[in-house]
Amino acid sequence: MGKRIFYFLLTNVLVLLTISIIFSVFPIGRYITSAGNIDFLQLLIFSAVIGFTGAFISLAISRWMAKKMMGVQVIDPNGPMNEYEKAVVEKVHRLSRAAGLMHMPEVGIYQSPEVNAFATGPSKKRSMVAVSTGLLQEMDDDAIEGVIAHEVAHIANGDMVTMTLLQGVVNTFVVFLSRVAAFIASRFVKEELAPIVHFIAIIIFQIVFSILGSIVVYAYSRHREYHADRGGADLAGKDKMRHALESLKAYTNRIKGGEDTSIATLKISNRRKSSLFSTHPDLDERIKRLA
Repeated sequence: MGKRIFYFLLTNVLVLLTISIIFSVFPIGRYITSAGNIDFLQLLIFSAVIGFTGAFISLAISRWMAKKMMGVQVIDPNGPMNEYEKAVVEKVHRLSRAAGLMHMPEVGIYQSPEVNAFATGPSKKRSMVAVSTGLLQEMDDDAIEGVIAHEVAHIANGDMVTMTLLQGVVNTFVVFLSRVAAFIASRFVKEELAPIVHFIAIIIFQIVFSILGSIVVYAYSRHREYHADRGGADLAGKDKMRHALESLKAYTNRIKGGEDTSIATLKISNRRKSSLFSTHPDLDERIKRLA
């Protein structure tokens, strides 16, 4: 489970917990009245502030986090480059211009035997496309172009911002429901223990509801993959996009086991069959829809 939670969701949960603890310790946004009842309107406002703050902080540091977690080496397009680096930069910039992007994404390569790539960044102006060394070694030129076109389409579609807004809504419900549940739980203990139980229960329920809320985020992630596939086909051509997906399928059929990284949701492919907690649809279904 943990290996399949990509860094944006993981960062969001940690940021959300941190903000929630700070707000719980200090007298900020009190939603329990003097009579000992919940002011639900105040709690909803409080939850929305925390929820969207956590989501947008996660978005703001997304590119930095990706570089740190994946060890991405950013390529300087104006500096010396080897053959692989030059080819990747040329493809990213050419496809980005074709997608109508005004600012070229940063381009990076990370050391990994897996065949994959990802796009991230807080905005179209501050985005990044990174590919693995395994992708460059295992795939032919047309397949690489299809993969990169898919990632550029994610940026052009504004998927990270849309996901952040969705995550903000999910966070709002997570914060709201966790506090209602914690308030109810604290009613079943002695009065002197109620504040401690309430505080601990908030953290526990928030983690549980965050995991449940991630199902919604994963569902959107799977939905956006079809759009990125179509966008990649528009940019690189349907034949190259289909060839990229078929090459990924051939590769995954040779590899056994699950995901080996925590950034799976941003990448072009998952190894497992689609489920509620899958970040990507099944490759067979993606190929079928692209046809």
